[in-house]
Amino acid sequence: MSRSFLTIAFAGLLFGPAAYFRWTNQPETEVGHEVISNELRLQRYGFSLHEVAGEVGVDFVHQPPKIDSRLDHIGPQIAAMGASVSVVDVDRDGWMDFYLTSSAPDAKNAFYRNKGDGTFEEIADQLGLADLNRSGTGACMGSVWADIDNDGFDDVLVYKWGQQVLLKNHQGKHFEAIEQTDLPKWANVGTATWLDFDKDGFIDLFLAGYWPDDVHLENLANTQIMPESFEYADNGGRKWLLRNDGNGGFKDVTGDMGINSTRWTLAVVAADLNGDSFSDLFLANDYGVSELYINESGKRFREVGKDAGIGYSPKSGMNAAVGDILNQGQLSIYESNISEEGVLLQGNNLWFPANDGTFKFQNLASVMGVELGGWSFGAQFGDLNNDGFTDLYVTNGYVSGERGTSYWYDFSQITGGHEQIISDATNWPDMQKRSLAGYQSKRVWMNDGAGQFRDVAQFVGATDRYDGRAVALADFGNRGALDVVVANQREHALLYRNTVDPSHHWIAFDLEGTTSNRSAIGAQVRVHWNGQQQLQERVAASGYSAQNQSRLHFGLGKSTEIEKVVIRWPSGHEQTIESPAIDQIHSIQESK
Repeated sequence: MSRSFLTIAFAGLLFGPAAYFRWTNQPETEVGHEVISNELRLQRYGFSLHEVAGEVGVDFVHQPPKIDSRLDHIGPQIAAMGASVSVVDVDRDGWMDFYLTSSAPDAKNAFYRNKGDGTFEEIADQLGLADLNRSGTGACMGSVWADIDNDGFDDVLVYKWGQQVLLKNHQGKHFEAIEQTDLPKWANVGTATWLDFDKDGFIDLFLAGYWPDDVHLENLANTQIMPESFEYADNGGRKWLLRNDGNGGFKDVTGDMGINSTRWTLAVVAADLNGDSFSDLFLANDYGVSELYINESGKRFREVGKDAGIGYSPKSGMNAAVGDILNQGQLSIYESNISEEGVLLQGNNLWFPANDGTFKFQNLASVMGVELGGWSFGAQFGDLNNDGFTDLYVTNGYVSGERGTSYWYDFSQITGGHEQIISDATNWPDMQKRSLAGYQSKRVWMNDGAGQFRDVAQFVGATDRYDGRAVALADFGNRGALDVVVANQREHALLYRNTVDPSHHWIAFDLEGTTSNRSAIGAQVRVHWNGQQQLQERVAASGYSAQNQSRLHFGLGKSTEIEKVVIRWPSGHEQTIESPAIDQIHSIQESK
């Protein structure tokens, strides 16, 4: 629902592999006047996507949150979030499953268990994960998974505009709500993540609010709930950092740790961005500047966004994902924003780290070709064609109303208003069922390894025009190819099966901490091959309202051997694996 407008330019406005995801006819995609077969896709791009949700048992439609009737005139904007997806191996059978949230009162969430034969079964009710939108408890916005008690099974926080829900996983058979006194009683949480910020071996929790905490969107006290500015709004939700005490409890330590933001946060990623082995926090904020909190040895966080170069240009931050895009052993950050040709050119950000020894980032999105992605929401890095370089999948589309209509002109009227005008929802123009950045083509940017990305979405099969929110990547067939799950607002969830050029090799790692947290969140893996290296970090939340598979997947191109793999565990311990076999999933336990 991001819409901040620093650079408004209103022009003219003033599985076995053979059986996995079976389909009988190899489809063809028509782009312009050219018909591209799957075989040609593989030859040209190294991969081909085919949407198979209905064929494999996935049938889910997101329902939006309920809002106060005084917001009906801008209802499609206010209720434009809540479609999320997270990937987890819930029962540790070696096959990746996934969880989708809905947001309407009494609407059920869905959990799809991977049956290992190319199909899925929906078991949310059986697990106790379906009925979490009960009337009066708020609307589900997403979920994030980690093993909070180191028993070997991932537990889950379902974050909401309302009452947060923390659930314990009982060996993949059912979930039980855990009462935690320090979880906020009511908060409009739009994103959350797990991290072991103090490296004590237990996973801690970070929550970020979007709307102010006292706002109940179903039943408003008043209509003065909107941002105070489209550029520097600081009247959003608060943040929480909850420390895991190792005994099943969490303690709110936010005030002691220096995190005092009340910006409108839509996404967070926790990763070691300065190389000191402690997890830092990057916050993508709507209506303003991004924030970067550096973790100072687990004792305190310090906000350094402006010093690091990312805190100057207010935009509409919606996504936070990290990737080593040039195989230099450094993590870049991808943050999505808004672009609409002829209307608004705000542009997405690709925060690329300096290589001169300073802790600074430069926005290279335009230089590398990943800037203009429409009204972008979720985005993920992943090597989709296994050529050895990480690609970028981006969802977009805000509100698809009546075709041929546009709300942009009316919407522009509010953006230049005084704080008192902007902050009161009654002053916002009536949408009248019009579109605002609707029906947009998605972006699948293929990395050439030399600093340029090329959009191949329409050519490789990602042709939907739904209002995309969250995207997650996972190898559902255990065959060395990253498939794509997309959660769409008010629409069907999509599952794209990925077919990769078989001459491109790969390797993947399932990690298990011993001294470190058992989920190994915060572990960094460097694969060295063919005179280069690639760094990946095991993170929890990634993108917008999403979580990828925990398994780290590396494409290798046509290389047939690896020199070594170096794992730096969250504890700081380093472990080297010499010449591991390729085209395999390796299960690695932290050595003592």
